[in-house]
Amino acid sequence: MSEASGEVSRRRPAPVRRSVGMTGAGDRIVMVADSAFARGGATSLVRRAIRALRARGRAVTLLCGELGDEAQDPMGPLHACGAEVVTLGQGRLRSKGALTAARQGLWNVQAQDMVARWVAAHDTPRTLYHLHGWAQILSPAAFAALAPVAPRTVLHAHDFFLACPNGVYMDFPRQEVCRRAPLSGACLSTQCDKRSAAQKGWRLLRHRHVRRALSAVPWGAVAMIHPAMAEPLRRGGVTIPLHVVLNPAAPFATARIKAERNRALAFVGRLDPEKGAADLAVAAAELGLDVIFIGEGPDADRIRHVLPRAEMTGWQPRSEIGAFLTQARGLVMPSRLPEPFGLVAAEASLSGLPVILPQISLLSAAMTEADLGVSYAHQDPSALGAALARLRDMPDDSVARMSRRGASGAHRLAQSEAEWIDGLEGLYRDVLARAQGVEAA
Repeated sequence: MSEASGEVSRRRPAPVRRSVGMTGAGDRIVMVADSAFARGGATSLVRRAIRALRARGRAVTLLCGELGDEAQDPMGPLHACGAEVVTLGQGRLRSKGALTAARQGLWNVQAQDMVARWVAAHDTPRTLYHLHGWAQILSPAAFAALAPVAPRTVLHAHDFFLACPNGVYMDFPRQEVCRRAPLSGACLSTQCDKRSAAQKGWRLLRHRHVRRALSAVPWGAVAMIHPAMAEPLRRGGVTIPLHVVLNPAAPFATARIKAERNRALAFVGRLDPEKGAADLAVAAAELGLDVIFIGEGPDADRIRHVLPRAEMTGWQPRSEIGAFLTQARGLVMPSRLPEPFGLVAAEASLSGLPVILPQISLLSAAMTEADLGVSYAHQDPSALGAALARLRDMPDDSVARMSRRGASGAHRLAQSEAEWIDGLEGLYRDVLARAQGVEAA
């Protein structure tokens, strides 16, 4: 069926190859996500997890809102690795008219029906469910569909949407990190949305659905991608057991990038205001620095205007990014948001690039403690430029020391993929073991 039809379509899996100890982590893992298409870090991780679990012999099903253009994935479509893919065939909220997006974003009836029907038809006491993302297509209706199997469901906190209405604990009009308690009087009375007060009101309505869903039934666990996410999640009323499962990272390059020989800086990601790409362009222009921008987004034209000498590569397959980064002295991740992880930073460090991060990034403290880069105070307009100048003026032998420390893997900011999958499987076993008692009660 056409993905644009909004109807459920299926890609049948290949036969399952069993592995020793498979039942410990579940007879089938059911991933639930907005998209099967790798649009960014979280969706890329879903695809990587599915392939890695299949390689270990796990039976895996993906229930998703959209399939996307899998032809852009050099690893091929997911069903080719033996995973079952069931897609609703809907686009993201931003692709819809305002009224349709508002209604469907609050409660997507079709998404609820798709997930609920799969659960009713295929669930077993040893089926483990893993909800990765719901805010772009599936909506809070995904929680209602999974409520009957909540004790066997892991909720993945790739961001803060489980706790915060805007998902990032950010006061956008003031460009400040938000310290308010979600749904408190201070939260309700503050216009923190990046678009409008009406959008903030809509987000509050949606988050009430989320808050009720999280408290209505005993969910298995929340998987956090960084331990510092615990306080913001608890502040947002999340009382579900929290478990840290650090993201996996692998270097972009097979050999250490000799950063000490280079002068240009690099940026990898979406070129939009929240990611700070244009802020980097402005600071680099003032210092006369060259920057390689790998990515696309609404700030591309502004970057070209501010920094005409910038190299703009557009999106590149992951396998090609390393070739561009070999020209860089460091990678800059100038996000204005309190990023829960920052996968690109970890991957760049493993490649041998010193990293420049704002202090609001949750990776910043670990990075500076391990001497893998430079951090700066994001609220100071001149601080980013000072950090760029510091790396520019740093003696080459000091840059080489940072580069070797990162590339050695001795001070990693993330896990290997094998460690990551081990962690997921361990969490699945724990959740299933606890669920036996809950469901028997």
